[in-house]
Amino acid sequence: WTAAIGIVFAIASGFGARAGFLSPFASMGTYALGSLLLLVAAITAGLGLIRSGGLRGATSRPIAWLALLAGLAVTANNGFVISQARGAPAIHDISTDTVTPPAFVRIAALRQADAANPSEYDGAETAAEQHRAFPDIQPLVVDQPADVVFAGAKEIVADKGWTLVDASEAEGRIEATAETGWVRFKDDVVIRIQPAASGTRVDVRSKSRVGRGDMGVNARRVRNYLDSLQARLAR
Repeated sequence: WTAAIGIVFAIASGFGARAGFLSPFASMGTYALGSLLLLVAAITAGLGLIRSGGLRGATSRPIAWLALLAGLAVTANNGFVISQARGAPAIHDISTDTVTPPAFVRIAALRQADAANPSEYDGAETAAEQHRAFPDIQPLVVDQPADVVFAGAKEIVADKGWTLVDASEAEGRIEATAETGWVRFKDDVVIRIQPAASGTRVDVRSKSRVGRGDMGVNARRVRNYLDSLQARLAR
């Protein structure tokens, strides 16, 4: 029963976040409880299987194996997520330009409604932490006209499954919202496209709506977005 309850909690955390009746933090708490129950179930089932001689014992009925496998699967997934966050600083605002970061315009109003973190850039301390942890987060400069880059940048937003909030080619600005992970944390992205001496420069900023640290999610998002855009433009 412990495994069954853990599975219910883990599944409910995701569906609750998607349906809107669980906040991201409530969903995370529900998932954490489910993960803990599944870990306990896996340990209990594993010990039972060892004591009973594996396949020979009564404890080795299919439900015990299912409990063991479910617990190990969820624990392995959690371990992978934690390993990705190793070394990530406790920041939640990442920008390729930390001196004059791209500003949220349309999204600023949305963040006022349901974001604990303000839309303004977090400042010099965050910039220093970012440069220390993610020195590879830099602007992308391509030898193509701005209109071609803008079109490609907008296509990548759609490819990523982000929700497009605004796209102004005249201002060289694209704003979108991305949802992260099983519990659907919302992070906002603004992309700035402007002429440069050697072509067109693309800056990307990604900021979480809630939470102090993002476990490196925003840096990975910016990095992956620019990699995808560069590959698209190189075709």
